[in-house]
Amino acid sequence: MQLTDDDTLLFIGDSITDAGRDRADPASLGDGYVHEIARTLRERTPDGAGPRVLNRGVNGHRVYDLESRWGTDVLDHRPTVVTVKIGINDTWRRYDRDLASPVAEFEACLNRLLAATARELSARLVVITPFLLPTGPDQERWFEDLTPRTDAVLRAAEHHGAQLVRADLVLPHAAQDRPPAELAPDGVHPSPAGHRLIADAWLAEVAPMAPAPRR
Repeated sequence: MQLTDDDTLLFIGDSITDAGRDRADPASLGDGYVHEIARTLRERTPDGAGPRVLNRGVNGHRVYDLESRWGTDVLDHRPTVVTVKIGINDTWRRYDRDLASPVAEFEACLNRLLAATARELSARLVVITPFLLPTGPDQERWFEDLTPRTDAVLRAAEHHGAQLVRADLVLPHAAQDRPPAELAPDGVHPSPAGHRLIADAWLAEVAPMAPAPRR
């Protein structure tokens, strides 16, 4: 299904989605993968318009924070494509604040959000998996929490027929050819190059370029 100028693409998640957007400006997209996706889609459109794009990422948020604002930040905008990227803070807060987010509860919450969206809207669902490029042994141990959480994200996406963007595969694969810090200096927050990789993975999955006509 090709995106059109009539589509509204809404992205929601944590700081990786937020990417420094101006909260006082509802149209602000930040400087991350959402901005890159919007720019690419405009460039592909002959008149330079492209779909409407909304960024509703908020730094620091976990899945429960998304649930508290899902009605106003997602459903009220009646988007035609909803992209969710969440999970790394549910892991991170366990290690820096001893704030638990049991995987079963996390999965149940994400399921509720996707189910509510499917029930209230006729929107395409897209889920971006959480990822980590460890900067040292302390972050390496996060995988004991993040790996089962990523599995939960995969199950929820499959259950609700969501398209999947596997950031957990794309970024580690790219890090094989360069220092991981070039893609995520603190292991979590992408650099411009890391954001571009996420944007390209989203575009390949959700809005692939139509093949050129054969001559």
